[in-house]
Amino acid sequence: MSLLIAGSIATDHLMNFGGKFADSLVVEQLDKLSVSFLVDDLEIRRGGCAGNIAFGLSRLGVQPVLVGAAGEDFADYRSWLERHGVDCDSVRISEDLHTARFVCTTDATMAQFASFYPGAMSEARLIELGPIARRVGEPTYVLVGPDDPQAMVRHTQECRQRGYAFIADPSQQLAFGEGEMIRELIDGAAYLFSNEYEAHLIESKTGWSGEEILSRVGTQVITLGPAGVRIVGNGQDPIETGAVPGVKAVEPTGVGDGFRSGFLAALEWRLPHERAAQVGCVLAAYVVEQVGTQEYSFTHEEFILRLVEAYGEDAAADVRPHLS
Repeated sequence: MSLLIAGSIATDHLMNFGGKFADSLVVEQLDKLSVSFLVDDLEIRRGGCAGNIAFGLSRLGVQPVLVGAAGEDFADYRSWLERHGVDCDSVRISEDLHTARFVCTTDATMAQFASFYPGAMSEARLIELGPIARRVGEPTYVLVGPDDPQAMVRHTQECRQRGYAFIADPSQQLAFGEGEMIRELIDGAAYLFSNEYEAHLIESKTGWSGEEILSRVGTQVITLGPAGVRIVGNGQDPIETGAVPGVKAVEPTGVGDGFRSGFLAALEWRLPHERAAQVGCVLAAYVVEQVGTQEYSFTHEEFILRLVEAYGEDAAADVRPHLS
């Protein structure tokens, strides 16, 4: 059995603006918007949702299979991931296009302006999951994360056809996708991931109520930022888990990916949803405390200690055997 993580692979260009974007915006003139911000620094980091999630899983001892497309400039990034235990043999390398680029500026309130150049990611639509599964074994789950839209639809349809359990995580593509595509991406998912705003956007674009969405997916996992996470499902009592206390947020990029890594690791360990949410929140705390989505580090002992401090010894007792 294996865990396939399909989605974007990118290089992040992260900048910080010391003021507030809101101070430079005139609401009545947004249709004529033309502003420039003098940033304090520039960090170039490894990123992309699939890359980030795969890296986070590897930090917890899970060896995921990365599924996506990158350019020939992926060599250093690939070496980094493989040194940390990520299977990159199913990454398609474009002969013509650069690896995708994410360019993001964050202000003092953690508001962000961002742009994304897809580059080689557009070739992800050419990837078939069947040969990957024959190489590594039938997947426990296929996470279909934000990627080339045609690739996302293809992967989702193939999961249904082949009977692979899949996790819908459309996130950034929700802003651009039409209702028909979003319905295609989430219908039949074992899990649906989103933040709170995206959960409302899914309802608005699909035309489905919250109850109808739950009738079509196994479990919906909604991240709530500093408030933690809410997990809902048909016939299940809602679960709400608070975020890790005492976190000093430095850079929010990749925090959601970190949460997903922890949650998925706990699913691989067959832990209940409450524990999965707690593991996800602890890993997310490590991400937000650093600049860059893969710059955090910890020993397994340090991770368990933080889990104890945030959620108690019972939580740690359930997770500790999987991190020994």
